[in-house]
Amino acid sequence: MKEMIEALEPKNVWKNFYALNQIPRCSKHEEKVSKFVTDFAENCGLTWKSDKVGNLLISKPATKGMEDRPALVIQGHLDMVCEKNNDTEHDFSTDPIKMKVEDGWVTAEGTTLGADNGIAVAIGMAVMEAKDLVHPPLEFLFTVDEETGLTGANALEKGFVNGRILLNIDSEEEGALYIGCAGGLNTLLSDKIEWQKASNDYITYNLTVGGLRGGHSGLNIHEGYGNAIILLGRLLKAISCKVNMRMVAVNAGSKHNAIPREAVASIQIMPDQLITAKEIIREYEQIYKNEYKLIEEGIFISLKETGRVVRVFSDDFTSRLIRLMYGIPNGVMAMSHAIEGLVETSTNLAIIETKEKHVELLTSQRSSLASAVDDTAEKVKAVAELAGFHVEYNDGYPAWEPNPDSKLLAACKKIYQDKYGKEPEVKAIHAGLECGIIGEHYDGMDMISFGPDIEGAHSPDERLRIESTQHIWEYLLEIMKTIQ
Repeated sequence: MKEMIEALEPKNVWKNFYALNQIPRCSKHEEKVSKFVTDFAENCGLTWKSDKVGNLLISKPATKGMEDRPALVIQGHLDMVCEKNNDTEHDFSTDPIKMKVEDGWVTAEGTTLGADNGIAVAIGMAVMEAKDLVHPPLEFLFTVDEETGLTGANALEKGFVNGRILLNIDSEEEGALYIGCAGGLNTLLSDKIEWQKASNDYITYNLTVGGLRGGHSGLNIHEGYGNAIILLGRLLKAISCKVNMRMVAVNAGSKHNAIPREAVASIQIMPDQLITAKEIIREYEQIYKNEYKLIEEGIFISLKETGRVVRVFSDDFTSRLIRLMYGIPNGVMAMSHAIEGLVETSTNLAIIETKEKHVELLTSQRSSLASAVDDTAEKVKAVAELAGFHVEYNDGYPAWEPNPDSKLLAACKKIYQDKYGKEPEVKAIHAGLECGIIGEHYDGMDMISFGPDIEGAHSPDERLRIESTQHIWEYLLEIMKTIQ
C-alpha cells in the first residue's frame, strides 16, 4: 500500500502524508510527531523553534527576487482525532494508520485517517523540501492539541509568529474559502453516584445503541445524524416506565467535538420482565430505523447478558440521570440570518462516563454569536441543575468574525478565478478554527482557511479526495507566487 499511496499526485505530498501516518499523534501526545517534523525540517536545512506547549514554527527563506515580499504563514495542527470501530484492533499510541485507496479517495481501515489535519502538515513538508518553488519568506506554524480545545493556539505568545498573512489549511471543502468560524464552550455536568446493593434476583445486561455515523459536532450537526447518548436516554426512559429496571453504568463518546456513534448502558432486569423489555427494545429499534432511514442505515439496538454486579445506582439517581439524558438540549438551536445555510448555534451531548464515584456528561456549545454560546450553555445548565447535577464551564474559544473586505481574500478569489475559471465560494464554518484565536493573539493578521475535500472527519469513515488534494497543492503554489 505504501507504493500505491506514494504514487499518487502530488507525489511529495502523499509521500509525506504516508510517512506522517506512521507516527502516533493523538491530541495531547504530539511528542513523536513534533520530533518527526523538526527532524524533517533540519534535513531540509531549515531553522525551527518551539514554545512552552510544543507549538512549532519553521522558517524558510524567500526564493531569489521574492525577499521583499511580506512573510506568508502556512498553518495547520499536528494532532488528530483518534477514533476506531469497536471491532478494529488498533493501538493509536504505537500502531501506524493503515491507509487504502478506494474510488478516488484515500481512507483508513477501521480508524480515523488523520487527514484532519495531517494533510496540512504533509503539504507544508512538501513545500519545505521543494527546491523549485517560487515563494516569499515562509513560516510554517504547526500547533498542538487543536482537537481537544484549541489549547496550542490559545498558548501562542506575541513574537512567536512574525508573518501577518496566514493560510490555514484546515477546511474540508475544495472550492470554498472560509473567512469566519464559530466560537465555542464546553459544559461539564457531574453528580456523585448514589449506590445501593445489587440483588441476585436481577439479571445484568449491556444495552447498546450503535451503528450510527457519528461525525464532527460542528461540521455535521445540521445533517441530523443520530446522537447515540440521546437515543439511549430516550430508550431507557421508555423501558423504565414499564419495567422495574436498575442501572449499573452508562458510557459513550470519547471526543468533545464528535457526535457519539455508540452508547452502552449496563442495566438489570427481573427475569419475568425480560419479555416486556425486549418488546420495547424491538419497538424502539424500528422507531429509530424509521426516523433515521435516510441517514442512519446501520442503526441497531442490542441487549446482551453479562456477569453479576455487586452494586447499582439508586432508584432516585437512575431516574434523575435518565431524565437528564432524555431532556438535555441537543442539535441545531438556530440558523444564521446573515449567511444562508449556516448553522448559527448548536449544542452536542458528546460524552457520558461512569466513574468510580460519579457520572460525568460533557456537552459542547457553538455559535457565531458569543451571546448565543452563553445562552445555550445556560439552557444546558438549567436542565442539569433541575436533575440535581453540578455544572462547570471551560474557558471556551472565540469566534472568527468574517472580514469580506480582506485584501488576502480578494487576492485569493482572483487567483482561484484565474486558475479554475470560476469563483470560489466564500463561507463561514460552524466549527472552531484556530484562526479566531490566532487573530486575537496577532492583531491585524489577514487570514483565510481552505483545504481539500474531506468527508467523515472525526470518525472511522474519514476519507480524503485524491484529485482535490492535487488541486489544493496547485492552488497553494499559485498563492505563494502571487501574494503581495
